[in-house]
Amino acid sequence: MRYRDHPTVEVAERISCDAATAWALVTDIGLPARCSNELQSVEWLDGADRVAVGARFRGRNRHDAMGEWETVCEVVEVEDGRRWVWNVRGPMGISGTWGFEVEPAREGVIVRQWARMGPDRSGLSLAIDAKPDLEGRIIARRLAEWSENMRANLVCVRELAETSSAAP
Repeated sequence: MRYRDHPTVEVAERISCDAATAWALVTDIGLPARCSNELQSVEWLDGADRVAVGARFRGRNRHDAMGEWETVCEVVEVEDGRRWVWNVRGPMGISGTWGFEVEPAREGVIVRQWARMGPDRSGLSLAIDAKPDLEGRIIARRLAEWSENMRANLVCVRELAETSSAAP
């Protein structure tokens, strides 16, 4: 596995709710900060208050091995009610692209979250530079961490959606 190949990870969860409920939850940029062990806080920038192409937000992160950092993200694609995608911009350019998708299913919806590394360098690149012979292992470990946090996000979405749909 090589960083230059833009490794990608995706997780999915079937949720017993309607698409509108799932969409409202996955477009709440603060929700992952309540579920993730890495993302600490998120705030809209430049007067933005919702997911829309061009809207920007700041994320603050903390990781035991990498310390604390923040990034500015920009929404680059929105298919209302179905999909939204954002680029993560770090000091070296676009360090990753992330997205949420909501797909109606026979019983509820399937919600997906995915992320792709690159195309530009990121903090992970420094670890790869230091130990290039371990690049594949470094990337695999980081993708596993992303996957773990995405699963936590989707569990939160499921629990909130199913709780709200059970309310009178």
